[in-house]
Amino acid sequence: MSAPEHHDQRAARVVLQDLCVDVTDLDAAAAFLGPLLGLKGEERRPTVLRLGDGVPAHTVWLNLVAEPRTVKNRVHLDVDVAAVDDVVALGARVSDDRFPWTVLTHDQAGELCAFVRPPERLRAYRLHELVVDCRDPDRLAAWWAERFGVEAQTNAEDTWIEGGGLPWAVNFVPVPEAKTVKNRVHWDVVGSTDELLAAGATLLRTRDDEIAWDVLADVEGNEFCVFRPSS
Repeated sequence: MSAPEHHDQRAARVVLQDLCVDVTDLDAAAAFLGPLLGLKGEERRPTVLRLGDGVPAHTVWLNLVAEPRTVKNRVHLDVDVAAVDDVVALGARVSDDRFPWTVLTHDQAGELCAFVRPPERLRAYRLHELVVDCRDPDRLAAWWAERFGVEAQTNAEDTWIEGGGLPWAVNFVPVPEAKTVKNRVHWDVVGSTDELLAAGATLLRTRDDEIAWDVLADVEGNEFCVFRPSS
């Protein structure tokens, strides 16, 4: 277990705004992630494309970036599917099928895990959970649980959070390697930057003439964006 935090953990509550995925080809990413997640293109600008289904918390922004993917995604998507072949038909490649789920890779989305579900368990919106690689799952889950006003949960195999306005669970998985590059998948929240900094987050970039949000990192360096509440 890590040493106790010395920050003020009693405040800094947030509300999920959306999910963001960095890609090098907006069209290719939308052609894959839209059908995979049960979302459609809703808005496109030169460097971003928004996927959605009318539910704000289901929104996924595809962000065009120049840098290619160089390491395994530290945050990845777990999706519910009717068949793994459906994901392969969209352009993904099977990496590992030894588990009750199938690990696949896509040039734009990176690694993801597909869980085959019977028809009665398939929803139109098919993002099952996010998985976050981390050095200390208990610490990171507890930090984000406090942010969303929920309790971190654990069993013999997993540590996760759910509820608190999240439309999916977030599963925190221990890995030996440290974070080395910017995450290509992150979530945006509505909250107070000052309170989040007091709770232990780090400011990476403040809002300016180019962006209307602050970019922060959590206690393990995972980037997330903070929007001010609407007045």
